[in-house]
Amino acid sequence: MRNLAILGTASDVGKSVVATALCRIFSDRGVRVAPYKAQNMSNNSGVTPDGLEMGRAQIVQAEAARIVPIVHMNPVLLKPSAEKGVQVVLRGKVWSEKSAGNHLKASDRLAQTAKESLLGMMRNHDLLIIEGAGSCAEMNLYDRDFVNFKTARIADAAVILVADIDRGGVFAQVVGTLAVLPPEDRVLVKGVIINRFRGDINLFADGVRMLEDMSQVPVLGVIPYFRHIAIDAEDAVTLDPMIDSNDPLEPGKIAIAVLSPPHISNFTDLQALQNEESVQLRYLQASVSLKPYKALILPGSKNVRCDLAWLREQGWEPRIREYRESGGVIVGICGGYQMLGVTVKDPYGVEGMKGESDGLGVLPLETVLEKRKTLCHSAGVIRGEQVKVCGYEIHMGKTRMTGDCKPFLTISSRNGSPVSGYDGAWSEDRRVFGCYLHGLFDEPEARCWFLHLLDPEYAPSKRLLDKQGNYDLLADHFRRHLDMRAILEIAGVNQ
Repeated sequence: MRNLAILGTASDVGKSVVATALCRIFSDRGVRVAPYKAQNMSNNSGVTPDGLEMGRAQIVQAEAARIVPIVHMNPVLLKPSAEKGVQVVLRGKVWSEKSAGNHLKASDRLAQTAKESLLGMMRNHDLLIIEGAGSCAEMNLYDRDFVNFKTARIADAAVILVADIDRGGVFAQVVGTLAVLPPEDRVLVKGVIINRFRGDINLFADGVRMLEDMSQVPVLGVIPYFRHIAIDAEDAVTLDPMIDSNDPLEPGKIAIAVLSPPHISNFTDLQALQNEESVQLRYLQASVSLKPYKALILPGSKNVRCDLAWLREQGWEPRIREYRESGGVIVGICGGYQMLGVTVKDPYGVEGMKGESDGLGVLPLETVLEKRKTLCHSAGVIRGEQVKVCGYEIHMGKTRMTGDCKPFLTISSRNGSPVSGYDGAWSEDRRVFGCYLHGLFDEPEARCWFLHLLDPEYAPSKRLLDKQGNYDLLADHFRRHLDMRAILEIAGVNQ
């Protein structure tokens, strides 16, 4: 078989989702398929079963391929931690904290590590679905770009180019990308997938013919825009269209406000809530009244002290205090949990300048950021409710209670080993709580508990699917609109 490299005409054209769909489609055919991305730049990371860190997108793709995620699927992860800084995670562990310029100087080391992981993945699988990064034709970075065509050449992969018609200019996207590629790379491109088409797909038939004539590359499919399938997004850029929406809140729905600070991370914690038919999430940056909302959620942050300063600059602190005094429910996850406390201390400069910042003070907590990152899968129950929870922890901080509040979770296992511990805190009136557990709402039992807290008449969505059900829906959607015969031929799969 020949590996497939899913490269893009730009960032956020849908490469991750296309790769996820193909992982499921080939898994359905009994192929030993696996995902691979040499380098991710995202604060949306996850934890593998062996307690290592990698990009969420490749964890999702591994789940779609029905295999266990390992860090060789994403050997290099870059996590922006400040305006000009980046944390480099190499094969699941923090390797360094660098400025963007110093990171570029280390690119040879990162490229070699990625190559070694790629060769190992090729030995252990029949087919790799390789995801590129950003635009595959950023010519000023081309010599240093080891994620796109350099990876495709090492893997002897056929390239499928993904373009996003929803953003406009799809002809220029495809033809322009092909025009600037060196001949030795252009010849690797075996097809194009047009993503996110809205409207009657038959009306673009002449567009397909024109694009094929202009590019001399076959169009392998035109994928209609979808909203009925829930797949975790790779990065926070997908939130941009949803932030500070002016659309009115829908009557009868449980309205939940989510703050979206500049360094938001692991926002996929909220995907399960967003999928609920009876819930309306609203991502907010501009300070507004929280009175219409049943709950306020502060999600994860890669730079807690910077985001605390941003909250104050935006005028959120008095809004949050007013909401708390009116009896509103406030939830903090990971970095958002740290923000709810009294102080956040960074004595080693883990997230930037050394120092400490005042928290929002709605829970009596003190957080100290430490050099060593906590990475683990955790399971337990909500204390006093016996509601099961499970998820993963990925944080630099240690948080302790300094006043009248109680632990929120009882933790019974970490990385599969029995433990007896606690995580998080909640107020005496149980209206404010937080924890380090990402994926808190993924478990139906925990999600139902939370939504019943907000609305006693809440009823679970009848059509709500689990992750595997959504991967099946995604594969079906793509199969209907792809030329699968051509794709199987390109990949060398027996039909």
